[in-house]
Amino acid sequence: MLSPIPLPANQPTARPDRGGEGIARFRGTPGPADPFTPEDFVASTTTVHGSPDVGLTTLPDGTLLRDAIAADPVGFLGLEHVERFGADAALLVKLLHTGERLFVHAHPGDDFARSELHEPHGKTEAWIVVDAENDEQAAVAWLGFTRDVTTAEIERWYSSQDAAAMLAAMHRVTLRPGDTLLVPAGLPHAIGPGLTLVELQQPVDLSLILEYVGYPGLTADNALLGLSLTETLPALRTAALSEDELASLRGSTSATDGPIAPLLPMAADPFFAADALTPSPELQLAPRLSILVVTEGSGTLTWSDGQLGLARGMTVLIPHGAGLTTLAGELTAIRARPAPPAAD
Repeated sequence: MLSPIPLPANQPTARPDRGGEGIARFRGTPGPADPFTPEDFVASTTTVHGSPDVGLTTLPDGTLLRDAIAADPVGFLGLEHVERFGADAALLVKLLHTGERLFVHAHPGDDFARSELHEPHGKTEAWIVVDAENDEQAAVAWLGFTRDVTTAEIERWYSSQDAAAMLAAMHRVTLRPGDTLLVPAGLPHAIGPGLTLVELQQPVDLSLILEYVGYPGLTADNALLGLSLTETLPALRTAALSEDELASLRGSTSATDGPIAPLLPMAADPFFAADALTPSPELQLAPRLSILVVTEGSGTLTWSDGQLGLARGMTVLIPHGAGLTTLAGELTAIRARPAPPAAD
């Protein structure tokens, strides 16, 4: 049998945007030496775009998680998962902290990623807010256009790097701890400063960056992953995102939602799933590949031949082969999972 594996921070350095302090506060660790470490790749078999190894998770015994899964895919992922997805974990979980406003960008969908970028996945993602740093405990993001936007407008904004015009044409969304937001591939978006998120995403690092000026390392040559703006436009949703559509992407949870509360709308189901877990006093979890993020309190995770103490900020990989596990204590946690191999 495999055992659950607690994982330390795994934060690639020299990213183009500032951040990382919120991850340190959440984990209860010293702040980062590099101010450009906004992402913590948790249980990652995914590399930073253009790198053969940066971003990969190393297990406590020194083995890359990617290699451990390749050596024992059924043990880590489960037979039904392997029959549907092969040895692909089909999920990347991150902790993300925005030390500044994150640039306006979008992610390609599956078809575009495969045909134009020769990547196996596009990137739909979802955010679960764990902290927001201001007096009102709220922060903002921008998602989708409020009106239909023309090709000429996009070209003008991009050539002049008019971020203010881009943001003015987008929905401004207030986010507080406990809120969730699904971000489908193709939707332009930006994230305001001061947010710490648990992010679920398809396992690639692909961003089509419309706003590159002012971010170290970003230029017109690399912001669109080597594509021209004309080639990029089919990947972007330029049609208006209605208020009803926006509302359908939002969510939140509370302690009254039960011991296992789904966090994401049904539109996330083809990509991944997340639950808020509140044991009372304990909660049994069926065998399934999952990543546990402890958001409050402390407790234990127990399996057939072991037990692990849990505290706020811990991240734990639970392989399918760990079997039935039991979560107990005065705590809350997020369980992130790949899309199910069959309907639940």
